[in-house]
Amino acid sequence: MSTIANALWLNVSPALQGFDRPLQQELAQHTSIAQWEYRQTLDEPASLETALVVLHDYLKQHHQPIHLLGHSTAGLLGLLYARQHPERVKSLTLLSVGANPAMDWQAHYYAQRRLLPCDQRTILQRMVYGLLGCPPRDRTEKLARVLEQDLYQSLSPHHLLKTMSLSPIAVEVPLLVCGSVDDTVIDPNQLRNWQQYFLHQDSRLWVCPGGRYFFHYFYAHQVSEQIIKFWNKIFPLKALVTYQNVMEIGV
Repeated sequence: MSTIANALWLNVSPALQGFDRPLQQELAQHTSIAQWEYRQTLDEPASLETALVVLHDYLKQHHQPIHLLGHSTAGLLGLLYARQHPERVKSLTLLSVGANPAMDWQAHYYAQRRLLPCDQRTILQRMVYGLLGCPPRDRTEKLARVLEQDLYQSLSPHHLLKTMSLSPIAVEVPLLVCGSVDDTVIDPNQLRNWQQYFLHQDSRLWVCPGGRYFFHYFYAHQVSEQIIKFWNKIFPLKALVTYQNVMEIGV
């Protein structure tokens, strides 16, 4: 890395990265933040193990611990990495990750596909309302296509025949868990259940007053304030460094 970043945003859902940008830009006003992106082709199986190896190969170039952040399955990847390599993680921030850390919007989608006599398009349109509230009618179809793209491109461990479930994963690093009070995928009970698995004294839970599954998009400033406060409690942030974007391609 040409410029050492203080924080690393993990992304395993290229189609949804637009929902991450407002928060990334807010955080970049306070510290240097890079983005690590994992992409896979349609011919490749979704493998968290492979992604962990690629992430570790990347972070071995960084000689100091780093703050990791991730939304949904990217957060799960960060959680698995922090469990394996706590010495490389300064802190971990999870957005829309419940105590069952494998749960994501795709698990809900496939459950509806199995239960409801509806086609993919209809259910994806229903998911748009569940994940985002009530967007303008002319944007519902566009957002449904974005979700469809994520079904084929993301690292989500779920598929039509089976959804994955994981027991809570406790990690030794400082952990910030953030979610929304009106999220239908990761409800407040899933968030509160995290508290019994906090091992580090600086770990904490914060629940956003709205925004649903993508609350960090709608409440980017408020979420940024919570993350910066969390980081400053652990390691006071240094002077501002320009935001950088780093991409890592999975194999």
